[in-house]
Amino acid sequence: MDNLEKARGGRPRAFDPDRALDAAMHLFWEHGYEATSLAMLREAMGLTPPQIYNAFTDKETLFRKALTRYHETEIGFALDALSAPVPTREAIRRLLQGAAEAYSRPGKPGGCLFVSGALAASPQAQAIADELKAYRKASEAAIAERLAKGQAAGDLPEGVSVESFAKYIAGVMNGMSIQARDGASAEELRIMAQTALAALPPEGQKRGA
Repeated sequence: MDNLEKARGGRPRAFDPDRALDAAMHLFWEHGYEATSLAMLREAMGLTPPQIYNAFTDKETLFRKALTRYHETEIGFALDALSAPVPTREAIRRLLQGAAEAYSRPGKPGGCLFVSGALAASPQAQAIADELKAYRKASEAAIAERLAKGQAAGDLPEGVSVESFAKYIAGVMNGMSIQARDGASAEELRIMAQTALAALPPEGQKRGA
């Protein structure tokens, strides 16, 4: 990135790259990848097209950097929930309730960028859709890993399919994201989270018991 620390002509940048990236991230978050135009980015970031391309190469690269920024700044609730030294049921409760709060946070676009960024992508944006899918799959894998740890520790019944339940929890979170985009309140999302949590078997309960 050293070669990008100066604008064209060798002059220092006249903008804060983190602030510009945050502006782009929120725009992609609200409108999706394809619906976000260069004109919209230019206005939100306060940059000229040459500045945008000089700093971020192109729109696709900018979007990928925005995804990384989103991962670093907006999903701490999930990382904290899944890594907390608490029983599995409490970890999943924190994850779902954290999603309810994060997806409906005032002053920010509703839902999750990983879900809404490119749900309906054209062939030209398939690479972006595939990357978002990879982020969602990684989230599902992290949930499965936490469930597996709980199973190994004995606070999740052995009969529970870790992979299937992780897919269910991830699907609930994706649905919460869409509901938030449609205007669902934090309380409505919390109710969804609580309903989903009820599907998690209590400690010691065997499937089919």
